[in-house]
Amino acid sequence: MMGLFSPAATKRSEVHNYDNTKIAVARILGGEERLRTRAFSELLSHYLFADKFGRPAKGSDKGKVEGLVGYTRRNFMVPVPRVSSWDELNARLEQACRKRRERRMRGHRETIGERFERDRAALLPLPAAPYEACEKVTTRVNSLALVRYRGNDYSVPTRHGHLQVLVKGYVHEVTIACASEIIARHPRSYEREVVVFDPLHYLALLEQKTRALDQAAPLVGWDLPLCFATLRRLLEARLKKHGSREYVQVLRLLETFDIAEVTRAIDDALRLGIIGFDAVKHLLLCRIERRPPRLDMENYPHLPLAQVRTTQASDYMALLGGVSA
Repeated sequence: MMGLFSPAATKRSEVHNYDNTKIAVARILGGEERLRTRAFSELLSHYLFADKFGRPAKGSDKGKVEGLVGYTRRNFMVPVPRVSSWDELNARLEQACRKRRERRMRGHRETIGERFERDRAALLPLPAAPYEACEKVTTRVNSLALVRYRGNDYSVPTRHGHLQVLVKGYVHEVTIACASEIIARHPRSYEREVVVFDPLHYLALLEQKTRALDQAAPLVGWDLPLCFATLRRLLEARLKKHGSREYVQVLRLLETFDIAEVTRAIDDALRLGIIGFDAVKHLLLCRIERRPPRLDMENYPHLPLAQVRTTQASDYMALLGGVSA
C-alpha cells in the first residue's frame, strides 16, 4: 500500500516513504535508486515533494506509515462500514479524521489539530488546481464513434468520428477530450469487452436515418418517461414518415436541457393537445424563462381553429329583446 503523505511539499525538503508499487516504480535499479513511472513523476512535479522508497520486504523502513494504516483500519473500518456510495464512505472517514484531530496525545498539551496548524506554516501552498489522478491515453475514434480504453469501448458524439482524442481514466469515470473540449463522460467499467453508450451521442445521426430508430444499439435500454413514447406515437400518427424525425428532434433537446425539464414540457404539450417539436421547445423555453407561452396556432393546421365573428349592434338588440321578453 502506498504510504500516506501530505499533498503539499514542505520548505524543508520533506521526504515521504513509499512501497515499490507499480503505480510509482517502473523498475528497481538497485539500492535506493528507482525508475519512476510517468504518472508518479508528474505527481512529484505538481506538489513538489521528495520521495524515498522502502526496501523490498522490509516493513521496518516505514513503520510509522504501517502503524497509521493499522490505526485507521481498527478505528475507522471496524465494523465494516455499510454505505451506498464512495462519496458516503469518504464523508464518514472525513468525519472520523476531524474527530481525531480534537484528541490530545500522551505527552502533548496541544490537540492533534493545533499541532498541525503549527506545521502548516512550514508547508508550501497547494497549487491552484489539483493534480488529475488519472491515466492518460491518446487514441483515435473508430467508424462507430467508439473509443477503446482498457478493453472496453466508450461512445463519443458521431461528429468526432476518426479524430484523435485523449482518454482520461479515473477510478470511477472515463472522460474523453478532443483538442481542448471534453466531448464525453462515462462511468468507468471494470468488465471486459463491454460497450458503454450514451444515447445522446447518436441522435444527430438518427435524425438523418430515422428508420434505424427502433434498431439502434445505443438506444437499447434507454429508460425514458412514459410521455416520450406517447408523444412519439401521436407524432407518427399525424405526420407519418416525418413524425419519427420530429420525435428525434425532441430527443435532441436532451443534449442541452435536463430530462426533467423536457419531460415537463412534453406533459404540457400533451395536456394542451399541441403535438409537435416546435410546441415542445416553445413550452420548454417558456418554463425556463418563466414567461407565459404564446403559441401561434397557424403552425398547427391539424388543430381546429376557433371562429370568432365581429360583434354587431343587432346582437345587442337581440339581447335586449330577450330581456324584455
